[in-house]
Amino acid sequence: MNPTLHQLGRYGRKKKRRRNKVSCLYRKPQKRVLVYKVSILPPRKPNSAKRKHAKVRVLGEKFKGRRTFAHIPGWGYHGLHDYSIALLEGKGPKDVPGVNYSLIRGCLDFQLPEKQRVHRRSKFGLKRSDVRRNDDFDYPRWWGITNHPKHPKNISNAY
Repeated sequence: MNPTLHQLGRYGRKKKRRRNKVSCLYRKPQKRVLVYKVSILPPRKPNSAKRKHAKVRVLGEKFKGRRTFAHIPGWGYHGLHDYSIALLEGKGPKDVPGVNYSLIRGCLDFQLPEKQRVHRRSKFGLKRSDVRRNDDFDYPRWWGITNHPKHPKNISNAY
């Protein structure tokens, strides 16, 4: 129901307050956290998988001791266990309810990089020299991998 002009004059309109989805960060890009449990959650209805997540406790002066869930990104073994210290950032998987944060791979105790990742390496703490070469993958020529069997220098024209 709309307010009358008399009510608008007396009270005015109230602004809708926006809810902060990443309140544990307190206006900072990352925060240090203590991992105290690692487990697996299923995603929401149309998707099906096993999403790894950790229960974490925020360290630092503001919101010290606040507990939340954080997504563990990447494939395979992550190496996190109880009382590991990791770095938290504010983006979680869209299909897991209640998980609004993710941990940053390659920082503090979360040091296990993914060996099979070729793209988006900086998100997962992997240097270009650490990538395990795959002979089935046709690497672009501008990568400069000359010891690859499909490189034009290594293909022999013996017929």
